[in-house]
Amino acid sequence: MSGQETSPAPVVIEAGEYDSLQAALDALPETGGLVRLPAGTFELTEPLVVNTPETRLEGAGASTHLKNINEEGQPALVIQPANRADDPKARLWRVQLGNFRISGNEKSGDGVHAEGIQEIFIHGLSVDHHGGHGISLIDCYEDPRIADSIITYNKDAGLYIQAGHDIVVNGNHFEENQDALRCVDSFNLCMNGNNLDDHLGNGVVIENTYGSVLSGNMIEECNGTAIILDRDCYGITLSANVIAHDMEGGIDLRDAHGCSVSANTFTLVHRFSVRVGPDSGRIAIGGNSFSNSYMGDGEHKRKLEHENPLQIDMGTGVLIEDATHVNVTGNTFTGLTAEAVLAKGKAGKILVTGNLVTDWGRHAGEKKPEAIAVPDQYGNVVSNNLVD
Repeated sequence: MSGQETSPAPVVIEAGEYDSLQAALDALPETGGLVRLPAGTFELTEPLVVNTPETRLEGAGASTHLKNINEEGQPALVIQPANRADDPKARLWRVQLGNFRISGNEKSGDGVHAEGIQEIFIHGLSVDHHGGHGISLIDCYEDPRIADSIITYNKDAGLYIQAGHDIVVNGNHFEENQDALRCVDSFNLCMNGNNLDDHLGNGVVIENTYGSVLSGNMIEECNGTAIILDRDCYGITLSANVIAHDMEGGIDLRDAHGCSVSANTFTLVHRFSVRVGPDSGRIAIGGNSFSNSYMGDGEHKRKLEHENPLQIDMGTGVLIEDATHVNVTGNTFTGLTAEAVLAKGKAGKILVTGNLVTDWGRHAGEKKPEAIAVPDQYGNVVSNNLVD
């Protein structure tokens, strides 16, 4: 009609009609389009490359399997501007991946390696057995979203994010990667409703990141620590997570300020449930439950001694090491191995009030420790706690 502009017809490419998957991707115009990947197993000896914006790769579920057989550290799928090497500031907008599987091997690189992609959206992917990260997002600054995917058995992090902003990681399953998620040099991470299990290293490692929230996640059986905040983190809330059976510890605030640890459940966590290190301070720890395997009526699910450490009945509390301005209020500490709250070194301006403590020092033998071991000096206040 006169006076109206018409849009070009959408480009839909059926990859099965091309000689190779890369040929199908290369057939996209500069404006992008939809590439439908057929069912089948497709062995990759070199990375598939996507370098068009407004592009979606859509598979047929797990029956679409991209299998990286490269053993020279190459990724399975690379998404980046064509001129990225020459122009580090180059960007593509709105690339989406959905509904297929990418697998690798011990000598391959990342599963998905994306650089300089704004508003990348990854949904419904299975990403497993890679020699590098499962998914690596480098400088995907604007609004990256990773949802409803299963990310497993990768030699490095399941999901690695560097230099991201307004990040959503929601409803994913991470299992037996080295670490589940590493987020560095970023801000506004929103990580909710994920299940993390059996990691060889840590659960979530956050560095040089602020203004973020981790809530409603299940983090179980990490050989390392469930959550680590390090390298100038601030303004982060860790709330309503279940942290269970983690060998090194629950939440380790190595370098964090102005953060809240609230309404989490810590059960069968070894060494410490919450640690506040000497480079951290201005921390609120409130409304959490610290417990062992007590089930009521004098019954425990686990034993005090067992050859498998994961089967030992454990409960740990809050460890404060040389930190200042820490508020420990309104928590419940039950069935603990040692102290509920232990402050070491010159930990100062520590407020411990309104907590309930019972059944502590269960591994201490005859030398039962204090329930709350906080020095009287350095401006610390311990009051109105119920110690039974």
